[in-house]
Amino acid sequence: MKLSKQALIGYPAGVVTGVTYGLNPLFAVPLMAAGAAVSSILFFRYFIAVVLLGGYILVSRQSFAVNVRQAAVLLILGLLFTSSSLLLFEAYHYMASGVATTLVFLYPVLTAIIMVFLGKIPSWPVWLSIVATFAGVAIMTGGSGDETLSTTGIVLSVLSALSYALFIVIVNRSRAIADISNTVLTFYTLFVGSVVFWIGTLISDVPLTNGISGVNAWLSLLGLAVLPTIISTATLAVATRNIGATKASVLGVFEPITAIFVGTVAFGEPLTPTIVIGIAIAVASVTFMIWATRR
Repeated sequence: MKLSKQALIGYPAGVVTGVTYGLNPLFAVPLMAAGAAVSSILFFRYFIAVVLLGGYILVSRQSFAVNVRQAAVLLILGLLFTSSSLLLFEAYHYMASGVATTLVFLYPVLTAIIMVFLGKIPSWPVWLSIVATFAGVAIMTGGSGDETLSTTGIVLSVLSALSYALFIVIVNRSRAIADISNTVLTFYTLFVGSVVFWIGTLISDVPLTNGISGVNAWLSLLGLAVLPTIISTATLAVATRNIGATKASVLGVFEPITAIFVGTVAFGEPLTPTIVIGIAIAVASVTFMIWATRR
């Protein structure tokens, strides 16, 4: 199977995006179990990432300079990326996390629909892959079927998916930020998030470092900052710019797959035949998309 140069860059980057973002539970669950507030975890996650990325940009002598138009687009990207995280966490308060995760995975569908309105119509293999991966995620994260569906939870989950879809489309289509490196784009996106979450910690009644103490806690925060934040966001930009918004979003299926793997290996959660079937469907659909659209 012959792949184009862009595909050889974009597809692996998309897989890395899903895998690294799916590592969130590995670092976040121990922190939450120790009593750390979600607002504090998110703030330190983004703040540490911004400091590390800022240091890298300085060492590599890249420029932080952006014009007014670029700054406006980067602000929008930061707010969309941050909103997606916040809306998903809020959705967890109203419905089971598995149901919320399934609804959030509507973002490949929403991305494809937005691209249609922009005159970029995905091919039938991509549409088929979108439907199949969504079905796979629904099977993977589906519960016993007796969970209560909350209207508020559904709205929050769909809005989270829409925010993420808009983020992907803007990265792919905006000419204003086309010349900005993936590193600088990621820096400003996460900088906006760190400011938003800092405001959230000020509003919260919980002390900033409550439940965050000891080497293990800070290593978990460092892990959150590097893998599911810096690397995941940067590789998402790489994938989106090389293979397009729709295909990059479909590869996000590796996020729930990785999260399930982490839950099984690290936290002893059961790996049922249903989950295995869902994973197999999702992986097969992604493989089909890559094969059918390789050129």
